[in-house]
Amino acid sequence: MGAVIRGTLTAVRPATEADVDMLVAWHADPEVARFWDGETFTREEMRERLARREVDPYVVERDGAPIGYVQAWRSDDGGGGLDMFLVPNARGAGAGPDAARALATYLRHEDGWTRVTVDPYVWNDAAIRAWERAGFVTVERRPPDDEHTSSWLLMVFDGQRGASGERRA
Repeated sequence: MGAVIRGTLTAVRPATEADVDMLVAWHADPEVARFWDGETFTREEMRERLARREVDPYVVERDGAPIGYVQAWRSDDGGGGLDMFLVPNARGAGAGPDAARALATYLRHEDGWTRVTVDPYVWNDAAIRAWERAGFVTVERRPPDDEHTSSWLLMVFDGQRGASGERRA
């Protein structure tokens, strides 16, 4: 968890206590909260979340500036999943797919994960396209459940796509 993971455009580093205020503010932004089922945190809740390590929390940086958050969580089958957002002004420039591809590749090849998944809502076209450009493929569409307020896609990292999202030969 201590490694800084480098993509072509981004660096993904472990979140620290110094990031608490920034993470609280980001999660409170309505443009972010709507993709996280409205989940917001107080400073103390965020500190506890970072300390508990139920997920591995990371900050995405571009050119040394923080632009997003990603958390990695393990499942009992040796794999796990990612949840990520970028601040609104960092979207659409390739940073999301770059960070996701770098972290998923690291988790598969360096940390031994058997599979890396994501679960975007079916209505979140921008996120679905970004995950596809990062190398994730849709394997199933699922209905709302205890963790999802609307239908969602199960996508799995196949590691077979380049920076453009095109399948490698």
